[in-house]
Amino acid sequence: MAEQTKNRPSSVLFVCAMNAIRSPMAEYLTRDLFGKEIYVQSAGIRAGEPSGFTLAAMQDRGISIISHKPTKLDDLADQYFDLIVTLSPEAHHSALELTRTQAVDVEYWPTEDPSTIAGNREQVLQGYTKVRDFLEAKIKERFSS
Repeated sequence: MAEQTKNRPSSVLFVCAMNAIRSPMAEYLTRDLFGKEIYVQSAGIRAGEPSGFTLAAMQDRGISIISHKPTKLDDLADQYFDLIVTLSPEAHHSALELTRTQAVDVEYWPTEDPSTIAGNREQVLQGYTKVRDFLEAKIKERFSS
């Protein structure tokens, strides 16, 4: 099983609480880095509202996510993924429950929720950028051959 974890999956689902910040960042970063090599989607436990800070942090990286529409995990119940990456404790518990009868790997990448950051616009945007950079590093580390 450990050997399989090191291989690059052909399909990945990123899951967080609301599919508005962390999981869409991870989805679009993976697409940018790996193109069609990995089929990727994202979902949330609940559908949230897209954040302007998320859009700005990704645009700063040269990636537009303006077309992203938040999706709930329940809406993807019929789809199969080689790997589900959860980014929040709530998402991890839900993914484990959803996949308990499936042969799918679930990995937990504890990721800060930047929507909890207080401060001025620049401080908040720095928090979103920090999360983006963390996710990009994890994606490169996990999926690069």
